Amino acid sequence: MNDALHRTSYIKIHIAVILFGFTAILGDLIQLPAISIVWWRVLITSISLFFLISLGKKLKNLSAKQIKIYIIIGIIIGLHWICFYGSVKLANASVCLICMSTTSLFTSVIEPFWARTKFNKLNLFMGFLVIPGMLLVVNNIDVQYMAGVWVGLASAFLAAVFSTLNKAYIKEADPYTISFIELSGAWMMITILLGVIHLAGFSTGDLMPPALSDWLYLILLALLCTTLAQVLTLQALKHLSAFALNLVVNLEPVYGILLAAFILKEHKELNLMFYTGAAIIVMTVILYPLLNKKFNLKNH
Repeated sequence: MNDALHRTSYIKIHIAVILFGFTAILGDLIQLPAISIVWWRVLITSISLFFLISLGKKLKNLSAKQIKIYIIIGIIIGLHWICFYGSVKLANASVCLICMSTTSLFTSVIEPFWARTKFNKLNLFMGFLVIPGMLLVVNNIDVQYMAGVWVGLASAFLAAVFSTLNKAYIKEADPYTISFIELSGAWMMITILLGVIHLAGFSTGDLMPPALSDWLYLILLALLCTTLAQVLTLQALKHLSAFALNLVVNLEPVYGILLAAFILKEHKELNLMFYTGAAIIVMTVILYPLLNKKFNLKNH
């Protein structure tokens, strides 16, 4: 492989992961409730993806069954993002990102259950290694953040579910087309949910961004942290192995927590033991691909 192309691909995936890590920061900065943030994010992103799939022409190649499956996955993605930003609002960006690191634990159980295959002992072992770090995190944060922890864990669980489903159906269509259908499905679900909540007489808070800065953050969230990050990831995947890609993607909580400390000054709200627990979780997540590769080579 051309060295320059290889380096460019690595740069692209690192930029994408930094953008993914930045989503929690923007969620904290945007002065809207979680459900409104997600409504705008999926709407703006869906519109941008519509132009990447030849103005919807590629949708004609899909069956009604395939579209239905992707819409269902999109609904799960929408619920995941609502929980994700709910965690940011109830706690902070750092707590949310650490909770998201437990996605590997949930995936180690959900994926073999869905595929009806044997449980991977290494996956289970590495997944459970996250638990001591999570206990340190939970025991060293203010009690007011606990609701954010539980909602963050729900977000991680839903992420494991939709990742497993996406892996099962990703080969059946173009990735951009799949993303468009899923995010459009998420937008429709959230729109219906907002309508039901309103008719029931409950308030969901503001839907319209209250300030110009909120519009800017929403556009950055949708176009840079979602559409551009997705495009960069797919471009990098063409020239990098899945192993190399996942190794970099696992750095997302690292980038996110560093950004939260630098931009939001969250290190002032959290103590050393929290960051010790966070380090255990992050190191487990980063080491997993290395151990998995060695484990697979040994078995072959």
